[in-house]
Amino acid sequence: MFDMKNIKTIGRYQILKQLGQASVGAVYLGKDPYIGRQVAIKVYHLPNDTGPEEIEAYKKSFFVEAQSAGRLMHPNIVTIYDADLQQDFCYITMEYIDGSTLKKFCKPDNLLPVERVVKIVFNVCKGLEYAHQNGVIHRDIKPSNIILSLSGQVKITDFSIAYVKRRGHSTLVKGLFGSPSYMSPEQVKEELITERNDIFSLGSVLYELLTGKKAFDGENEYSIMYKIVNDDPPPILELKPELPKIFADICSKALAKDPSKRYQGSMDFAYDLRLALRSLKEIPKETHENELFGYIKDLPFFKTFTENQIDQIVSACDLVKVEKGETIIKEGEIDDSFYILISGQVVVKTGTKKLAVLEKGQCFGEMAYLTGEARTATIITKEECILLKVSSTLLEGLSKDIQLLFFKNFTQTIIKRLSKAPTKT
Repeated sequence: MFDMKNIKTIGRYQILKQLGQASVGAVYLGKDPYIGRQVAIKVYHLPNDTGPEEIEAYKKSFFVEAQSAGRLMHPNIVTIYDADLQQDFCYITMEYIDGSTLKKFCKPDNLLPVERVVKIVFNVCKGLEYAHQNGVIHRDIKPSNIILSLSGQVKITDFSIAYVKRRGHSTLVKGLFGSPSYMSPEQVKEELITERNDIFSLGSVLYELLTGKKAFDGENEYSIMYKIVNDDPPPILELKPELPKIFADICSKALAKDPSKRYQGSMDFAYDLRLALRSLKEIPKETHENELFGYIKDLPFFKTFTENQIDQIVSACDLVKVEKGETIIKEGEIDDSFYILISGQVVVKTGTKKLAVLEKGQCFGEMAYLTGEARTATIITKEECILLKVSSTLLEGLSKDIQLLFFKNFTQTIIKRLSKAPTKT
């Protein structure tokens, strides 16, 4: 068996001390002598008398984390630097975060201020949204897998049981994986796992950070899993009556048993957290604009825009939330706004004919802006949506470079739609 007590180096990295235990091994503080920076080294151990099947499962867990987290470069996800497979063990070298996990702040006598909790969970939502957009479902979101640095940075870590969605290939292994108190009902029942699994887990984390009590607890794993599937946690306002009602609504929606009644995406969750933060205090205009900037820069539509250009665009935009079944644009009306979907889906119709379904990241309403004519289609929300609403009038007051980028993106959007449209023969 591999014994770390006698090891001073792993690969080129110097071992300084052990930081803690992980789900499949241990984590050490190391130093990269080539670059001169401190790193965290996660070592996967093989237990004694391991058979061929266990070895394969062990290697798969290692490669899942290395490949899933390694493809994610986001400020709210721990960065992977290196990974290697040795004869007796595997290791991943990653960004070292000087701080502690959120587990420290789940005790009733050591809770963080509510405003701080909201901002932390908001940042986790942003990290999860990025992971989900890149086909990675974490499957083990819990307080000990979220790190809060001394400088206030929030980082998601430990992707060892992540589900990586790929065309023709999946890393999903059948069986019960994860931490019982934070599993979703569908995870407990070994049903289809979607991004909403992580939203349920994050809802459990939010509940615990606010109350100091687990949303689902019990004498053993079986009693916990029974509660997750069948029982609702104690209402949060019974435990923390001083909280605004919106927190009860957020926890109830995030922890819905039925995935279709949960937040449909991480940014839906983030949007309501933003409203909750406003209920705690009056948000200065500058803070509002900074939040809006964060939404905009993460949208694929704006990937060719500079930060300075996005900073200017903020003045022409606003965030709106629209319930399911609402009409956003009506055929024949005249309006100067166009929209970009941050989350949810909308249906495009002409008369009674359904033309298309648009998803997050796509824009609509731009034709009226380009032609100056009345709307040629009706847009109805298929589910609850969060939209970036852009005023054409205000956009025309921005620089020509920004307007040209909008025209370029609109042209690409139109070409994509035409290429997907059915052809008559």
